[in-house]
Amino acid sequence: MRILLAAAVAVTGLVALQAPASATAKPPVVTRAALDPALVAGRGADVDFAEQEAENATTNGTVIGPGRDAYTLPAEASGRKAVKLTPGQYVEFTLPRAANAITVRYSIPDAPGGGGITAPLDVSVNGHKRAGMTLTSQYAWLYNQYPFSNDPNAGLLHPDWWITECSCVPDATTPAPEIAKPYRPNHFYDEQRLLLGNTYRAGDTVRLTVPAGSKAAWTVVDLLDSHLVGLPHVEVLAANVLLFGADPTGRRDSAEAIDKAIAFAKRTHLKVYIPPGTYQVNRHIVVDDVTITGAGSWYTTIKGRQVDLATPAPDGSVHAGVGFYGKDASAGGSRNVHLSGFAVEGDVRERIDTDQVNGVGGAMSDSTIDGLYIRHTKVGMWFDGPMRNLKITNNVIVDQIADGLNFHTGVTGSVVSNNFFRNTGDDALAMWSEKTADAGNTFDHNTIQTPVLANGIAIYGGTDNTVSNNLIADPIREGSAIQVGSRFGAEPFAGKLRITGNTTARAGTYELNWNIGLGAIWFYALEKDIDADIEVSGDHYLDSTYNAIMLVSEWSVKDQYAIPKVRFKDVRVDGTGTSVVSARVKGSASFANVDARNVGAVGVNNCGSFNFPPTGSEFSVTELGGNDGGWLAPWMLPNTITCDDRPPVVPPPAPSPW
Repeated sequence: MRILLAAAVAVTGLVALQAPASATAKPPVVTRAALDPALVAGRGADVDFAEQEAENATTNGTVIGPGRDAYTLPAEASGRKAVKLTPGQYVEFTLPRAANAITVRYSIPDAPGGGGITAPLDVSVNGHKRAGMTLTSQYAWLYNQYPFSNDPNAGLLHPDWWITECSCVPDATTPAPEIAKPYRPNHFYDEQRLLLGNTYRAGDTVRLTVPAGSKAAWTVVDLLDSHLVGLPHVEVLAANVLLFGADPTGRRDSAEAIDKAIAFAKRTHLKVYIPPGTYQVNRHIVVDDVTITGAGSWYTTIKGRQVDLATPAPDGSVHAGVGFYGKDASAGGSRNVHLSGFAVEGDVRERIDTDQVNGVGGAMSDSTIDGLYIRHTKVGMWFDGPMRNLKITNNVIVDQIADGLNFHTGVTGSVVSNNFFRNTGDDALAMWSEKTADAGNTFDHNTIQTPVLANGIAIYGGTDNTVSNNLIADPIREGSAIQVGSRFGAEPFAGKLRITGNTTARAGTYELNWNIGLGAIWFYALEKDIDADIEVSGDHYLDSTYNAIMLVSEWSVKDQYAIPKVRFKDVRVDGTGTSVVSARVKGSASFANVDARNVGAVGVNNCGSFNFPPTGSEFSVTELGGNDGGWLAPWMLPNTITCDDRPPVVPPPAPSPW
């Protein structure tokens, strides 16, 4: 243990070093989701790093953005801005507090034929080079229609689908339209962590420089997170995987050794301990009635390659990959599983929905997952119930091909709290009540940034669930910050749904397929009525590109399904490109103490279900008082038709203290 601790001191450098800061360095600007932290106090995850946007730092590069058009680099950047560097250029950050580690979010070009490239980035502190990072685009750059392609030169995956680019179905159009390639490039960014080897003080400078000769024509730096990482965690009385043959260098596969350590720990009622190192694991580690802890996610990494299966597995998987899985629910699931203090690094570069290549999966009841760092898997955590009483806390899930976390089918009495999600390829947080309702669950105090596709938080059916005190910023396309949806075969909403105390920023996106703007929060009745006790209270919707609130149904079922009653109270809306409320469905909603300012269009854009009867819209609004800002005028009540299908967008000013 003394040797281990001595090595840790050498790695983390607990002795602070100081040198003169750059004379040209800007003072540090610390943000949360690219916002003044005062605007989001008490909301989102309590993280252990300081976020600094590159556009606020010192640079001789070029600031790109702001821009919110999907399939562009600014749109997928945090805060919709970043800094573009060419070889020889730099961006320099002034540390706001002591740090010994950094995370850099970046983008570099794809290879001409797809598959990605690597390129260097030099890291200097106080003018002295500390390290070199090797950036990669091998896990970025998807193209085309769902489920996407790695080939920038591919033709349409679904030429029989209607597309906005030609307002046509290409296969049914004569002459056939010309569709530019690469078609719909997206998922541009990745991130990388680095221990600096010493602890530096507030005021010291970290410069990121693209060296001359880099084969990347450009490097975009989005942000830098600075961390103060503590010493590795040590478990003395535990089944240490090294004693069972695990290889901390990552050269040999350690899956069997970890399995042996788990079996021994279960017989002897010990924990499993995974010391500092990188351990190669290329398949699932099945966990049941066991505690597995690492030295901390900066020190212990479980890293795998994606492996082609000779024949598809019974569940449809065509690849194997690293992951910690509970037993399948059909086999009784797992219970009493406790995972903490390590990183899971996958090798997933394409979206294949049948693949079970998630960081954590299966069914786990009466269990906890705490302090993991998960990157480059398909979904960070995907749970197939029925299962109950799972607590997920203090994890970081980034750079996923699909969801961040999904409670799928009959997950009950479970909590997801104080987790950080960035750059997911689908819903960052979802409850999907397919076949069996998710019930009694809570998503609380999580931070979600830049989900590239779909929503920050999505609730698909279920009973008595809560979404509270979350911070959701910069959704990109085909979704928004919060969705309540009757879709994907979900069970109906029942009991209570409480959405309370959340903040969204730069949401209310453009929906490419419908050619309209969504709401920062949107209710979507596609397959059933959304008819439950639903209350939205205390939310703040900041700088919405289009609407703050939307209630909508699909045109083909607009006369079948309704959203009969949703209550909004104590809500603040600061900035909308169009309306506070957009109603495109039959039903009703009530509003109390909903204050709005900087509204770009009519306060309530009421289209109902587009039948436009002489009696007024099929959607009615109840005014319960205290709705300040002039957005809800008496003449709109209860169901005046104010429908403008595509109102002009008036970009709002940046949000400010109320």
